[in-house]
Amino acid sequence: MSTPLTADLGSEPGAALRLLLRALHFVSPYWGRIAVKGLLTILSIVPRVLLPWPIKIVIDHVIRAKPVGDPSVPYPAFLLTVLEPLRGMSPGEILAWMIAVQGLLIIAIGAMGSTAAEVDRTEDNLASGRDMATRSENEANYGHSFAAGLFGLFDFRFTLRLTQAFNHHFRSKLFERIQSLPMRALDDGRIGDSVYRVMYDTPSITSVVYRLFLTPTVGVVGLLLTAAAIGVIYEQAPGIAGAAFAFLPLSLAVSLAFGALLQRRAQRARQAGARTTSSLEEGFANILAVQSLGAESRQREHFARDSWTSFDEFRHYLLATFAAVATGGIPGLLIAAWVFVEVTDLVIAGQLSTGDFAVLFIYFVQISGYSVRIGALWLTVQNAVAGIARVFSIMDLPAEVDPPGAKALAPMRREIRVENVHFRYGEESEDPALRGVSFEMPRGQITALVGPAGAGKTTLAYMIPRFLDPDAGRVLVDGVDVAGATLASLREQIAFVFQETALFDASVEENIRMGKRDATDAEVRRAARAAGADDFIQELPDGYRTGLGRSGGMLSVGQKQRIAIARALVREAPILILDEPTSALDTETEGRLIETLVEASRSRAVLVIAHRLSSVRVADQILFLDDGRILESGSPSELMARPGSAYRRFVELQTGEDPTP
Repeated sequence: MSTPLTADLGSEPGAALRLLLRALHFVSPYWGRIAVKGLLTILSIVPRVLLPWPIKIVIDHVIRAKPVGDPSVPYPAFLLTVLEPLRGMSPGEILAWMIAVQGLLIIAIGAMGSTAAEVDRTEDNLASGRDMATRSENEANYGHSFAAGLFGLFDFRFTLRLTQAFNHHFRSKLFERIQSLPMRALDDGRIGDSVYRVMYDTPSITSVVYRLFLTPTVGVVGLLLTAAAIGVIYEQAPGIAGAAFAFLPLSLAVSLAFGALLQRRAQRARQAGARTTSSLEEGFANILAVQSLGAESRQREHFARDSWTSFDEFRHYLLATFAAVATGGIPGLLIAAWVFVEVTDLVIAGQLSTGDFAVLFIYFVQISGYSVRIGALWLTVQNAVAGIARVFSIMDLPAEVDPPGAKALAPMRREIRVENVHFRYGEESEDPALRGVSFEMPRGQITALVGPAGAGKTTLAYMIPRFLDPDAGRVLVDGVDVAGATLASLREQIAFVFQETALFDASVEENIRMGKRDATDAEVRRAARAAGADDFIQELPDGYRTGLGRSGGMLSVGQKQRIAIARALVREAPILILDEPTSALDTETEGRLIETLVEASRSRAVLVIAHRLSSVRVADQILFLDDGRILESGSPSELMARPGSAYRRFVELQTGEDPTP
């Protein structure tokens, strides 16, 4: 089944806008804390209107040694009261006072009064490379304040915790959705790609929320405050604010021109990074196969190609970003040059003091910065749009949900009945996997599914716990259609041992307890003995408390299989399904397991899928499948007694012997 794991938004602004609004809605549980962050941000930028004035004081009254109150060095009314204590002071005394005031401001808000920003910032970043993955680590742990000092430290800490809350919420929801997807949903998606989305695409939510919420807040408030200051204080320079506002349409035009390009480049960079993660995951998971085939060099070349492509695609993204910046930067420099000349002329003409030059030019830089922030907002969110699109492409996949009106399934007491089940793996599949399959599986008996590879045995077994749903037909437990039952009530009655053993990076006993969380030590050991696992477990360094590592890498295939069987047996579910349970077991262990299955079938309905005929000798009924159909059914002796039966031919083809006792 093909799964739409790619998310190409094309160049349609409407699709990207809907995605951004959806992302904002997704963090609705945090709106209160986001509002607090907005308030902190406003409080951090208000001092910027006042902070250029210490520069004017130092230039005019310390460097140029003009006394405070000199008519050639005017001040706005709101500063006259503050400056009154400086009247009559010498330049050295004024400098000492300014140093003391600046020291207090540095402690409180990190104000320096000597840069274009007019305030220090509080921010921190992890070391990152030139690719999307490592850059995303910073987004996932983003902390920032427009102020420094004690206020900035508080704002930074609040922002960092809010950022991590965003990402934890988004990441957890995506992980929850992946777990709830139907069995076939990610058949075509690589594990590495899904890991990349969970770890490196989800931080895009931080970028979206902060930019869409804080950028307009900072920009509008900053513009109004600074423009008002220029208008009130410097009436003789009305064109300066207008020139700064020109950056708004300029950056907006650049955003509209380059937005789609940056989004496409960001998508390609993220997809290339995901391929690298997938290549890495596959290389680790199949390292034994690679070594056994002598394919190390080919695998290294494959990873090197994917790794280099991820950096290459990110460079293309950076080039597109640089092109956008250059397109808006060149006319921006011309505007700044005009303002510089204009303010210089006002100083030469005596309409402004030398200190006023610094204040006015800094105000121009501030308004320009706010204008660029607002105008370039669409451009700056394009990388985040690409990441969020990849996340929502999984979030939008239909999850396993209970049908309307679903009821809890009562514990099975009698039998499972399959009625005329048909199933096809997607429309692109030419042949159905199952064709009109019907049979009964009574409690207290062992039913064996036998047949050639590809006959549909595993597919049929997957119908019972509803890992797959039939296209037609029904599966009933004690006469109740499982399609109308809650998944939880159905699956809690089933213990399933898969053909490919899945173990977790935990201890032996923790792996077995995955089948029954509250299992006692005695129950765990009893299940292990029944599965033939107790002997080798006792020989492990820490016995049942031995950690198994990733996927049980320290165990043999047969040992893994026995632990998986113990996990199913400890569950004590009324339905036990085993897919090739003896494929990796030696003859002695297989014999003990068969005895265990006979004992287990006294209180369970047991379904065994087997190629090894020794495993089905004790079956009460055998269903022989071929090409999605049950060709014949009966006990082993009944089927062997039929001359020319499919089962008999299958036995003779494998062993040439009669497998019946």
